[in-house]
Amino acid sequence: MTARQPLSYDTFVALARNEPAVVGLVLKGSHAHEGMATAHSDHDLYVVVADGADTPLARFTGHRTPELDLVVLPLAAFRTAGMPGIERYGLARARIVLDRLDGGIARTVAAKARLSADEAARDAGEWLDAYANSLYRSVKNDRDGQTRAARLDAADSVRFLLELLFALDRRPRPYNKYLEWELAGFPLPEWDTDELLEAVDRISTTGDVTAQRRLFARVEACARRAGHGLVLDGWGTDLDLMRPTRPA
Repeated sequence: MTARQPLSYDTFVALARNEPAVVGLVLKGSHAHEGMATAHSDHDLYVVVADGADTPLARFTGHRTPELDLVVLPLAAFRTAGMPGIERYGLARARIVLDRLDGGIARTVAAKARLSADEAARDAGEWLDAYANSLYRSVKNDRDGQTRAARLDAADSVRFLLELLFALDRRPRPYNKYLEWELAGFPLPEWDTDELLEAVDRISTTGDVTAQRRLFARVEACARRAGHGLVLDGWGTDLDLMRPTRPA
């Protein structure tokens, strides 16, 4: 392709469909999330090649333009892509363009969308502890008049909170861009989406301690039901600073 005729998504897909070594095409990113693509969105395409196969399409490895971003990789590497890693959510919500493995590509993608029980338990425990840590620091800094530090710690706590809530549901956390999209189509059990997003917005922008404590009460109950009470109990009496204050 010349500089005046860059490789388009449709042209490449046609090339790949005619290449026997290609066993799968997987589209991720904005074009895989209905309603999220804009005029500036490129096509992020994984090109999955049979293990050990040679293909002339290998020359497109690393191809990246405003129109098309290609990742060419063997099947074995695709199976482990994002497991774990930052690509996991993108692949979990990817769209299957081509599957020559009788659903094998689709099954691999579906597996990325669901954390194993052991993985979810481990990750949720770690994120719960990180969330409690940032929350505790925020409330303590607010108490001590460290307003900026309190807000920054509150914003940090929101990141860990979202990781925690999605891990409790055995799902990878969506990228910030897709958070509302994800919750609109796949809400978290036990959580009202509008209320959760409103609390996230308020806490991350203002560091409101009352809002943080109120939210923590909900999180603590969910975490204990999920079997993570020991993580919380490890905070001892510091939990009192995180919980809602009782009326005098």
